[in-house]
Amino acid sequence: MTPYQALETLEALSDPAKAAEAAAYHKAPPEAERRYLGLTNAQIDEHVAQWRADLSVEGRVSLADGLWNTNVHDARVAAAKLLTQARLRPDEAAWALICDWVPQLDVWALADLVTIAGQKRLMADRDRIADLEDWVESPNHWVRRAALMMLLPWAKMNNLKDLDYDIRETGLVWAEHLVPDRNWFIQKAIADWLGALSKHDPARTAEFMDGPGLGLKSFARKEAARRLPDVPMTDD
Repeated sequence: MTPYQALETLEALSDPAKAAEAAAYHKAPPEAERRYLGLTNAQIDEHVAQWRADLSVEGRVSLADGLWNTNVHDARVAAAKLLTQARLRPDEAAWALICDWVPQLDVWALADLVTIAGQKRLMADRDRIADLEDWVESPNHWVRRAALMMLLPWAKMNNLKDLDYDIRETGLVWAEHLVPDRNWFIQKAIADWLGALSKHDPARTAEFMDGPGLGLKSFARKEAARRLPDVPMTDD
């Protein structure tokens, strides 16, 4: 299966009306010149499942790379989904490809999918978290967001080992660093991260909210503390 063949398969399912709706919804920057096919997630998932079954890991990475480079939204969705697997061995090329995609992120849906793919690879090799450190300082807010959101699994863990606890604390350090960032997507990412943590470690979340979290925008503070009723709200 070549990227060209895979794209043809997806294009055969295109729906012009839904494609126009998708373009309006995702709001990619005009300079991206992105094309949309209007496919549903179910349609994409069906083909991704077949490609995963038919291809080696090397073949999946190669196909994902080719599909991403088409600059077709639906193909990029398929590319990210191709690499979203807990078990993917060897996975060094997959991780490198995900890291290549992150600076190209420009819409929420693709950012979420690439982030989830990245989470799987970090869970497979925690040493890769060092690769994210520079992302927190990136001028691209999607890259900054990806750094924090790729550590989201550690906000959701129970019974952490020492290394996992250290990674969770790294996530909180990055969240604190990003609190002054007034970009809506960054504030929302911090809120989502803390909201997830509040289900598993409410005390640590409350500690953050009483400290660095005081600097969050009001909507983000409200979302982050929705399971912590004793946390007072603040004005922006």
